[in-house]
Amino acid sequence: MPTEIKIPTLGESIASGLLSKWHKNDGETVKAGDLLITLETDKVAQDIAADVGGVLRHLAKEGDDVPVGAIVGSIEESSAAPVVEVAKPASPAPAPVVAAPAPVVVEAKPAPTPAAVAPQAAPVSEVGRVTRKKMSPLRKRIAEQLVNAQRSAAILTTFNECDMTAVMDLRKQLQDDFVKKYGVKLGFMSFFIKAVVEALKAVPQVNVRVDGDEIITNNFHDIGVAVGTERGLIVPVLRDCDSKSFADLEKDILGYAAKAKQGKISLDDLTGGVFTISNGGVYGSLLSTPILNPPQSGILGMHTIQQRPIALNGQVVIRPMMYLALSYDHRVVDGKEAVTFLIRVKDCIENPSRLLVGA
Repeated sequence: MPTEIKIPTLGESIASGLLSKWHKNDGETVKAGDLLITLETDKVAQDIAADVGGVLRHLAKEGDDVPVGAIVGSIEESSAAPVVEVAKPASPAPAPVVAAPAPVVVEAKPAPTPAAVAPQAAPVSEVGRVTRKKMSPLRKRIAEQLVNAQRSAAILTTFNECDMTAVMDLRKQLQDDFVKKYGVKLGFMSFFIKAVVEALKAVPQVNVRVDGDEIITNNFHDIGVAVGTERGLIVPVLRDCDSKSFADLEKDILGYAAKAKQGKISLDDLTGGVFTISNGGVYGSLLSTPILNPPQSGILGMHTIQQRPIALNGQVVIRPMMYLALSYDHRVVDGKEAVTFLIRVKDCIENPSRLLVGA
């Protein structure tokens, strides 16, 4: 009885994946534990290994979009497996017989071809000027997910700006002692994670997701942090951010960065988040409108810090300013709630000592 190779559950809101590579050929003998398939989703690549040994049979091909539970192949646990492999090489023998008549037909039509092509030779000037490359399965899935997010949600973005002076001064003041005590640097992201947690507590209407005709309110604070990799954008999730210290958050961020670089991010690392933070500022972005990460209802966009003149106490002063962008699902989050949320984030960043003492 052949053992079926099924697509496993891929994680929250993931219904299918792309079979990007077969690592063993059809008809090849495999052993238990051998790598068979690399499956790509919009979040991560997952490898599937053989549970048993035997002869592999492909039922799906590379590039196929395969749903969860689909049977993409089988392994025949037959003792006659080696015989099947030996018998196969004899089958190519008929190939020369098919090839023989082909030249006769082709040779009958070479004359018209140059004449027909000649007038069109001049317009074909694209060669060498552009490079065509097939979209990778992961990039294809990311594109589909982004389009689906915009199609399924009523995305609206509200903007504000925050003065980074207090955070920068506090980091400078605490950095040396922080590194000595915890072995990691105190970064901006942990401040923003804590600010988002405070804002979600103040405006729980943002901490929701839509499931059919129901609105589900999340009573936990698992925050996703968008990370750019060579293969595309991924969003690992930091768990229970409300109960973690700044040092814990910084260690989690570094840990995920290392795993992403090594290609060891798992689906468990990417699922279950209630809100996402995306930092386009590391690439120099001044302002953007981030796209939601379904099924979440909110995403905060951070941007580059820029010295700008502002009015403060009746005087014009130069301060390090950052634009903030909150994209939200207007189906379940009203404008007043979104603006209140973003102002709460701004207040926490401009008064960071409150975050340290939980005020």
